[in-house]
Amino acid sequence: MAEIKLASEVRTEFGKGAARRVRRADRVPGVVYGHGAEPVHVTLPGHDLLLALRTANVLIGLEIDGKDALVIPKAVQRHPLKGTIEHVDLLTVKRGEKVEVEIAVHTEGDLAPGSNLLEFVQNTLLVEAEATHIPESVTVSVAGLDAGDSILAKDIALPKGSVLAGDEDAIVIQVVAAQAEEPAAGEAAEGESTEA
Repeated sequence: MAEIKLASEVRTEFGKGAARRVRRADRVPGVVYGHGAEPVHVTLPGHDLLLALRTANVLIGLEIDGKDALVIPKAVQRHPLKGTIEHVDLLTVKRGEKVEVEIAVHTEGDLAPGSNLLEFVQNTLLVEAEATHIPESVTVSVAGLDAGDSILAKDIALPKGSVLAGDEDAIVIQVVAAQAEEPAAGEAAEGESTEA
């Protein structure tokens, strides 16, 4: 995964008014923490951060007070209507360090013939990976699965260098039979006559 460089500035003002001023200047307030160090409050360029966060578990290179820091997003707060980023929590990582992150689960292939539905019990998997080699997602084949079949977390082949960090017996995907709709009371079934 490529590292994205962002310019950051240390924040000295706090509170709602200060945060609003930061956002009006197209910057996002955030906090950088980890490795037992004191949290550092920063502001980041709004548009560049929005673009960077399009990639799940993106690795971001920051310069804070003349020192370089490598971080990954841990929590992102968005405006409920506009979708803009309101605040971001960033976790400091080191090259070679293992971190726990959630990666997206995607599917490929067609289910067995019939009216079956694919149900995602979990959309993500918790994995442990090296901070500079975090996979974006994992793809699972559902080809030929029939109603009643399921895929457990331990059944999913993870990318090299990643290990499962969550419950290995958790159901991630299951196949269920489609439910037929009952005709509403008073409605004639197809092909039946309502005349006496």
